[in-house]
Amino acid sequence: MPIPLLLAVVAGAAILIVFLGLASSSRQPDPVEERLRLYGSRPRSLEEIELSQPFGERAFQPMIRGLALLLSRLRPQKNVEQVRHRLDLAGNPFNWTPSDFLGVRGLVGIIGAALGTLLAFALRMEPAMILLLLGVSGAIGFFIPVFWLGRKIKRRQHNIQRQLPDALDLITISVESGLGFDAAMAKVAEKWDNELSHAFARTISEIRVGKLRREALRDMAARIELADFTNFIAAIIQADQLGVSISKVMRIQSEQMRIKRRQRAELLANQAPIKMLIPLAFLVFPSIFIVLLGPTVLIFMSGGFNPR
Repeated sequence: MPIPLLLAVVAGAAILIVFLGLASSSRQPDPVEERLRLYGSRPRSLEEIELSQPFGERAFQPMIRGLALLLSRLRPQKNVEQVRHRLDLAGNPFNWTPSDFLGVRGLVGIIGAALGTLLAFALRMEPAMILLLLGVSGAIGFFIPVFWLGRKIKRRQHNIQRQLPDALDLITISVESGLGFDAAMAKVAEKWDNELSHAFARTISEIRVGKLRREALRDMAARIELADFTNFIAAIIQADQLGVSISKVMRIQSEQMRIKRRQRAELLANQAPIKMLIPLAFLVFPSIFIVLLGPTVLIFMSGGFNPR
């Protein structure tokens, strides 16, 4: 290929690349225009806002709220306060209010009644048995959320019981290093992501919005209802009122929590042999008897030891 022709090809390719680069750069949106377009766009309609929410909230939340509104008229205020307290003990699962929890109970009760009715029709029961199964399954479904909430409360208290000694150690180290008690609680809330750290974070938020520290601490103890934690909060409040060094109180409380945790571990270890008796008696021993005596029984059944 002649040199002038090669130079022309190279120059044409370079010009083409330049034009392509300019075209691609011109297609990139200007940040100012993009921002103006964003703010100048029309607001979303209610239908678009509802469709952007998860399907579970769009499908079940209206039913739960409707049932809660219907059932809350029949529920006394004292029971509402008890449900609110139990939801606090469970850590406010799904940010439910007492009305929401009542609606969940009603919805699960209706689902249980429907399943019981379908089972009765599938088994071709008599009308009286169908009505009985409908009522029993509806009642069971209505009380299933209560059992679930009770198990969640026990699990949360158990987790806090295990997390408390480590949290007290961190608070003790933080206070002895010069931090205040509120800042030490904030360290626990920052360092971990568990039930106890969430409780401390909520208490710190209440103190920051103007609630007295002792009231916020008492409310935190009431939302947990754990004997060790209540004693710890009572010691902190008493030390604050009497002017005792909080670092010394924290050191004593931390040591006591360690001792109690070791005692609980020893108690569980002592209970282990007794708890093992049930699987040994009903699972292990019958298997051993079958393995040892099974061949002998088969021989006797086949007449292997009969004299000829």
